[in-house]
Amino acid sequence: MTPAELDTYALVVVDAQVGFDDPCWGRRNNPACDDNIARLVSEWSRRRRALVYVRHDSQEPDSPLRPDRPGNRLKSYLTIEPDLLVTKQVNSAFHGAPDLHAWLIASGAGGIVICGITTNHCCETTARVGGNLGHHVLFALDATHTFDRRAPDGAVWSADQIGRATAVNLHGEFADVVTTVDLVSSEPTQLLRPTV
Repeated sequence: MTPAELDTYALVVVDAQVGFDDPCWGRRNNPACDDNIARLVSEWSRRRRALVYVRHDSQEPDSPLRPDRPGNRLKSYLTIEPDLLVTKQVNSAFHGAPDLHAWLIASGAGGIVICGITTNHCCETTARVGGNLGHHVLFALDATHTFDRRAPDGAVWSADQIGRATAVNLHGEFADVVTTVDLVSSEPTQLLRPTV
């Protein structure tokens, strides 16, 4: 895939919100995530590619992502005006408003690039739904992060383990898992479209 082919891809920045800096979430991984998201946004803006921000407006009473809390705000590096802002209350950006799928079709998007927070929740779910709807999905794993989680058997999975599991689950099925460098490099990359 060449940089010119990526010109038809919309960058979907999922839930890059201040509330995810709250210590209530626990230990996170990938300290480079925010820098990588900012780099992708800058590249998409520079090349005048479609840019979509997604904001989670939580309805949970104690969530830092509630619309009436400061944590609902988008991260400070998201200063470039997006082409579309989607708000949602569930995991998938395709189940928010306005309708992301309809907007992508109307825009003639060749596919989507997903980055944001968290890797295994709203980013992964958006990738799965996007793939099922027929969009070619590129999942920028190093421009996502997540948190340690306790499994049903009581074992704690590290955020890094969870991120790797997401990559394995998505790649070649719902999406192509890529890096930020793959997406901003001037060299063509070998990305295969997944078969479902």
